[in-house]
Amino acid sequence: MIIRTRFAPSPTGYLHVGGARTALFSWLYARRHGGRFILRIEDTDLERSTAESVNAILEGMTWLGLDYDEGPFYQTERFDRYKEVIQQLMDQGDAYYCYCSKDELEAMREEQRANKQKPRYDGRCRHLSTPREGVEPVIRFKNPTVGQVVVKDMIRGNVVFENSELDDLIIARPDGTPTYNLTVVVDDFDMQITHVIRGDDHLNNSPRQINIFNALGAKPPLFAHVPMILGDDGARLSKRHGAVSVMNYRDQGYLPEALLNYLVRLGWSHGDQEIFSLGEMTQLFNIQDVNRAASSFNTDKLIWLNQHYIKTSDPEHVAQHLSWHMGELGIDPTNGPALTKVVVLLRERAKTLKEMAESSVYFYKKVESYNEKAASKNLNENSLPLLKAVFSELSELKQWLAEPIHGLLENCAEKHGVGMGKVAQPIRVAITGNTVSPSLDATLELYGRERALDAIKRSIEWIKDRA
Repeated sequence: MIIRTRFAPSPTGYLHVGGARTALFSWLYARRHGGRFILRIEDTDLERSTAESVNAILEGMTWLGLDYDEGPFYQTERFDRYKEVIQQLMDQGDAYYCYCSKDELEAMREEQRANKQKPRYDGRCRHLSTPREGVEPVIRFKNPTVGQVVVKDMIRGNVVFENSELDDLIIARPDGTPTYNLTVVVDDFDMQITHVIRGDDHLNNSPRQINIFNALGAKPPLFAHVPMILGDDGARLSKRHGAVSVMNYRDQGYLPEALLNYLVRLGWSHGDQEIFSLGEMTQLFNIQDVNRAASSFNTDKLIWLNQHYIKTSDPEHVAQHLSWHMGELGIDPTNGPALTKVVVLLRERAKTLKEMAESSVYFYKKVESYNEKAASKNLNENSLPLLKAVFSELSELKQWLAEPIHGLLENCAEKHGVGMGKVAQPIRVAITGNTVSPSLDATLELYGRERALDAIKRSIEWIKDRA
């Protein structure tokens, strides 16, 4: 048997981290077993589904690197197939027209609540022989009234539901459009899905869907219902906890592999190992090892992982992702040093790519103004002789490399009888506008001779203008 899994989001918003984790688990399960991973867009909610949301989902999948073998398939392109199956269920006697109005249904539920019964449809139209005139009916699936449904769950084990507790769900609306529980069964059947990995909020849908599979004479897939993700405060993860959209994490400067590594560890583990390459995830991941309990999202842990990947990943790879952030700052990376060199210089300090981009602006744009406090302390009449001396000696330096630059700065400090900081900080403020940067010699090497001399010269003129 070829393992076939699927990710089937509804395009009513962005790709959130819970959906991304479900997609990752489904992708890993298929990849580990040499199977196929299918992407399906469940867009039958015509009022809420948007093209923008579809694009956001596809963009998120691409950014994460979760490639799919088939799809994307769109449910709105399969309405004829759903109608065919609905008619089949009608012809078999496994579905029927229901003419109950909203008021009738609400009155029925109120009566059930008053009698301390579970509110649900009571099947009053099951055996209706004559249609009601002037009423557009829905179509309901005729759920079995006796026996049990066993959901074979790879995380929870067998979960048993009594058919007597399940009502006759609607499978087609008055306008004939199919509902979720019908379309998902038809799609999983037609696409030969063998394993359905999804959030545990779908667990109660599973017995209903299994009964539809059975009515169609089809073998249901195996299920794995993944627990929800909680915020730091124990509540279900939502917008108020910060970024929940996958692309928000891109915008905040996370590498996709850091987010994937974090998501795979939300509910799954392999000993005490914390860092997993995609290859290791594929080799080691087992859906049966996912915890039943909900997992809490810890942003500090994600930042730690991101910093690890920034430090240890191929600088070329990091630079490719950094380039997007530079563009967001209006910077053309071709107007300065190679981004790979910037990555190597800044990766020990940066926690995110956004932070790295903001910290490297001075390599690509002239400093238009200085930090007021930094300038007051370091760009003044006392530092003017030092700046002039350094400018003069740097102008004559034969090799513009970190080591000779460092030696030159040390000699200058010694000549003037001051500490290295008295020489270095005015230069640092001159070229960066602030007092924080990587080692000054390496920064100057990457900055370039002409640009560095120009920046120092402008700082000298700035001090003179204010003298």
